[in-house]
Amino acid sequence: MDRVAVSLPAYRRLTEQLRGELADGVYDDGTRLPTEAELARDHAVSRQTVRRAMQDLVADGAVYRVPGRGTFATTDGGDRYLRRLGSVDDLLGLAIDTELEILTPLERAVDVDVASRLRRDDDAVYRLTFRRLHRGDPISHTAMFLIPEIGEELTDVPELTTRGATSDTTVIGLIERRHPGIIGSADQSITVGTPPPAAAAAIGTRPDEPVLRIDRIYHDTRDVPVELAVNWYHPSRYTYRVKLRRS
Repeated sequence: MDRVAVSLPAYRRLTEQLRGELADGVYDDGTRLPTEAELARDHAVSRQTVRRAMQDLVADGAVYRVPGRGTFATTDGGDRYLRRLGSVDDLLGLAIDTELEILTPLERAVDVDVASRLRRDDDAVYRLTFRRLHRGDPISHTAMFLIPEIGEELTDVPELTTRGATSDTTVIGLIERRHPGIIGSADQSITVGTPPPAAAAAIGTRPDEPVLRIDRIYHDTRDVPVELAVNWYHPSRYTYRVKLRRS
């Protein structure tokens, strides 16, 4: 397992493990899950950790509770990948249950538009493209751009510089290995559009088929942009969920 995944809180690791078991059919639709005490014993964690993990699974719709009877598995929509994202840590958690495949290795490039979005004084950036797979199916295509100070440091990482390389990692996870805690926030915009032909081919959609597009600009703790990710998602294999709370 990637070191980033190991560094996640215990409840997050348990959540992802249980989510994987649900996706693999360990608990059929309507099957009661082990009790809180049984899960705590089997996974060597506290009951509070189990409770927090179950709260996430209920919020995701992966399980439901029946008072006095227990917690039960729900139908998850087949092979659709569901991810509830609300923090940078949630993005790091993508390393747990998806695989990254490099399409265009990391390289230096000149891109005026991207440099402007990253608030750069010059036009130089580092660029790579990859897709993410869940249980063997492509769910997204990403064009990622890094400021030179960060991109140069990653040119010796085989997971990013070898075409066709696969790994259970995230780019921000690799950045955080070298600069722990550097990512302070991310600005996100969500639209629908027609992806470039290469992106459509990578995720298996028709060239003219509208899909979900999510752009993220990552900032360091000084609010300086360090990375831009342009993501295209397969419409029938990916679900994006956000939980809103009253302020």
